[in-house]
Amino acid sequence: MISLIIRRFFQLFLLLFGISFIVFISMFIAPGDPAAIVAGPTASASDLEAVRASMGLDKPVLVQYFDYLAGVFHGDFGYSYQTGQSVSDAIISRFPNTFKLGIASMIVAIVIGVITGILSAIKHNSWIDLSSTTVALLGVSIPNFWLGAMLILVFGVNLQLLPVGGLSYSVFSAEGIKELILPAITLGTASAALIARMSRSSMLEVIKSDYIRTARAKGVKRRSVVWVHALRNAMIPVITIIGIDFGALLGGTVITEQVFAINGIGRLMIDAIAARDFPIIQGTVLLVAAIFVVVNLVVDIIYALIDPRISYE
Repeated sequence: MISLIIRRFFQLFLLLFGISFIVFISMFIAPGDPAAIVAGPTASASDLEAVRASMGLDKPVLVQYFDYLAGVFHGDFGYSYQTGQSVSDAIISRFPNTFKLGIASMIVAIVIGVITGILSAIKHNSWIDLSSTTVALLGVSIPNFWLGAMLILVFGVNLQLLPVGGLSYSVFSAEGIKELILPAITLGTASAALIARMSRSSMLEVIKSDYIRTARAKGVKRRSVVWVHALRNAMIPVITIIGIDFGALLGGTVITEQVFAINGIGRLMIDAIAARDFPIIQGTVLLVAAIFVVVNLVVDIIYALIDPRISYE
């Protein structure tokens, strides 16, 4: 397991290096001039050159990239072209909101998805199975922005039961939980549908196994067969989906944060792209990539805890 962790951190280093290079080059060849945005529309040519020199944009692109890497190795991700704020400070101030939203969405997805999938497998070909499959298909098909708008309209505007914008309260308070309900449902619905379908198919496969028939033949209670013997083995592919989705939720909160006016990493990234704020874009993209790799590592560790037969030697 230790060797696995070491290998994954080495892969993390290589992955972040490659992603940083791709993002840097993409921003360089994209149309527009960050110096012109910083200097303003009335800046003269000499003013633009002075701004480019102060921002380091007058150097060759590879020199700019290696200067950026040198700063990253020293913990310096640069400063925002727009606000002058440190990239690290900007991310640290926004990440808690995105993290809270991602965790809440994942809880919604796991609770709804796993329970629905198991019930569908146990009640195979029943009306429960048909209804769950239909709802799962709708959950995957409905766009986040439409679902978020409908939830705001129904529960925020018409019924006035839940707040519809921002995350200003502590997540441990009643108001903080209320703020998270609608955006968590909006973001977690698609993941819940995928988890439900995977849980159903995996559970159906495990239920048909010989050891499950043996347990039933020995008189083991049905509840124990399902929740003890079958569920543990059925959860391995489900955990894969959960891990991938969790990374995707943290990196894909852009639309949900826009709909619910949440100041998170998603909105920070969108604003930075619109303003061609290179340091902010690079910092947020590297953060999302790192989260994906770390989550996959955690999933591999959970595999070994659930099924001791799995070895990474």
